[in-house]
Amino acid sequence: MQIQSNFSLKKYNTFGIEASAKQFAAVHSIDELRTVLAENKNEKKFILGGGSNMLLTKDIDALVIHIDLKGKEIIKEDDDFVWVKSQAGEVWHDFVLWTIDNNFGGLENMSLIPGNVGTTPVQNIGAYGAEIKDTFVSCDAMNIETQETKTFTNAECNFGYRESIFKHEVKDQFIITSVIYKLTKRNHKINTSYGDILAELAKNNISQPTLKDVSNAVIAIRQSKLPDPKELGNSGSFFKNPILLKSDFEKIHQKFPEMKFYEVSPTEVKVPAGWLIEQAGFKGKRFGDAGVHKNQALVLVNYGNATGQEILAVSKQVQKTVFETFGIHIEAEVNVI
Repeated sequence: MQIQSNFSLKKYNTFGIEASAKQFAAVHSIDELRTVLAENKNEKKFILGGGSNMLLTKDIDALVIHIDLKGKEIIKEDDDFVWVKSQAGEVWHDFVLWTIDNNFGGLENMSLIPGNVGTTPVQNIGAYGAEIKDTFVSCDAMNIETQETKTFTNAECNFGYRESIFKHEVKDQFIITSVIYKLTKRNHKINTSYGDILAELAKNNISQPTLKDVSNAVIAIRQSKLPDPKELGNSGSFFKNPILLKSDFEKIHQKFPEMKFYEVSPTEVKVPAGWLIEQAGFKGKRFGDAGVHKNQALVLVNYGNATGQEILAVSKQVQKTVFETFGIHIEAEVNVI
C-alpha cells in the first residue's frame, strides 16, 4: 500500500471531474485499511468507494482512502434461501450478474446501478420497485477512530427512501467493509410491475420471465435512458423522486392534472422528478460542458470538461425552476463534496 500526494481523482469519479486529493491510498485488505487508519490518526480522511454517487466541486484536502476490497462467498444456505457475503469493493453490477448466474433472486431489478457493493446500504439504493433493504441482512463496518469492526443489522441501519444511519447518526464514523444479502434459491418473487419492465418483456414476447429476463429488461431500459459514465460523465439519477403528502399533492394535481405519480402509502405519493424537470424545460439542455441528458432529465452530465461547480449550478437552476413551476422541492440524491 502506497500513499501518493496530489493525486488526480478524475478516473475515480463517474462524473469525470478533474479534482485532486492531497493524499491518496487504495486499500485491498482489512489489515491494510486498519493500518492506514491507525498510522494516520491525525489526518483528515475522505472515504472513496466507486465514486458513482458524488459530485466533486473542489480538491479534497484530506487523505483519500479508496476501498478496493474484493471477494464474494456463500456463507449459509437452506432449501429456499442463500446468504451471500460480498466485500465492499466489488462492482455492484458485476455482483448482481453473479447472483443471477447462480439463480439467486432478489437483486435483478437493481441491475446496472453504478457503484460498488459497500455504498449500497448508505443510500439504500433501489430501482424498479426494489430496494437494498428488501434483501439486506447486515454489514460489517470499521470504526475510523478505533479500527474496531461492528456489525449493523437491517433494523439498525434505519433504512428509508435513499436514507440510512450512515447518512445521519453515524455519518463519517464507519467504513463499510462487507455486506450480507439474503436471496431466494427458488420460488423467486419476480417483480415486473414498476416502470417499463412489462413493456420491455412484451417486446421480446416473454410472458413468464426468469431472473435473467428481468435483469436484461432493466439493463435495456437503463441503457436506453441513461448514458454510460465511461462515455459521458454522470452519476445516474442526480435527484430523488419527491414524496408528498396526498393532501398537498391533490392541490398541485388540480393545477397539473397530467402530472404522473405513484402511491407509496395510504397518505403519500411519489412524483417522478424526471417528469417535473422535463416539463420545466430542461431535458437535453446544455450549459457549456454541463447539462441535462437528452433521454433522461433526471441525469446531469459532463460533456467533457465541466467543473463540479458548473454541474452544481445547473442542479440549483433545475431545483429553482421546478419549485417555481410546481411548488415542489426536489432534493439531490448525489452527495455534493
